[in-house]
Amino acid sequence: MTSTSATSKPVLSLGDRIFSRSAVFAGSMILVTLAAVAIFLIVQSLPAFVATDETASLLPDNFWSYVWPLIFGTIWAAVLALLISLPLAIGIALFISHYAPRRVSAVLGYIVDLLAAVPSVVFGLWGIGVLAPAAQPVFVWLNTYLGWIPFFGGTVSGTGRTVLTAALVLGVMVLPIMTAVCREIFLQAPVLHEEAALALGATRWEMIRLAVLPFGRPGIVSAAMLGLGRALGETMAVAMVLSATGLVSFRLLTSENPSTIAANIALSFPEAYGENVNVLIATGLILFIVTFLVNAVARWIVSRRAEFSGAN
Repeated sequence: MTSTSATSKPVLSLGDRIFSRSAVFAGSMILVTLAAVAIFLIVQSLPAFVATDETASLLPDNFWSYVWPLIFGTIWAAVLALLISLPLAIGIALFISHYAPRRVSAVLGYIVDLLAAVPSVVFGLWGIGVLAPAAQPVFVWLNTYLGWIPFFGGTVSGTGRTVLTAALVLGVMVLPIMTAVCREIFLQAPVLHEEAALALGATRWEMIRLAVLPFGRPGIVSAAMLGLGRALGETMAVAMVLSATGLVSFRLLTSENPSTIAANIALSFPEAYGENVNVLIATGLILFIVTFLVNAVARWIVSRRAEFSGAN
């Protein structure tokens, strides 16, 4: 009798059962919603894969010749935004967590969090009205003195609305979320490790390099992938800022700019009809797959890092 009661499951109260089942239901709804979105995209995209330029006016030849420049432009703009914003996010997060006085860090943290609440259309208007005109003389200077580098070659755009401008806007947009994640990770670094490094004579930067950054590396990867995921799916700011021609080009300063999948859908969908709608939905499926792969790679990197740290 005693062994039976010892191995029996604990009796849960009504509140515990309701909370447990609600949590399971909420978690299951995430998977159901994701599966429903995937099924919708796949079903609606099937006609696009066999469509031709005769059945869908958007297609130059076939679906893949249409979507490849969009894939390139999406990844290119997002990678540029990540290269611009990630070092800034790490630097701001380190300043807030380890350098700034407490009152200053609290104010800066609030400003960074507030920046994340700015709508993307506002960033787009800022990119068109402020950043593009201000950046155009800088682009001319880069082309004049660094035009021998392929990225800065070609004829400079007279409006400043280039893929580099769009990447700068995207970089500003993803900066708050990346900074917030890095800041929270750096604040969780073991205090004993930091104090031990300082006690051994390390400078503050050496302490950060030896104790904080190695601890925060998985968080930095997660922050980078979150920022990259948002940059990949951003629509309005890119559609407003980028003067796209749909060409595949690595040049950053010319008017021959690749477009992105999200911006192309936003600009083309209102006038689409027939199989053109299926083509645009199919490009959305490609973006869905790319974003899913980015997040899967990030999870794999973080898990491998956690296993490596645990083994040590």
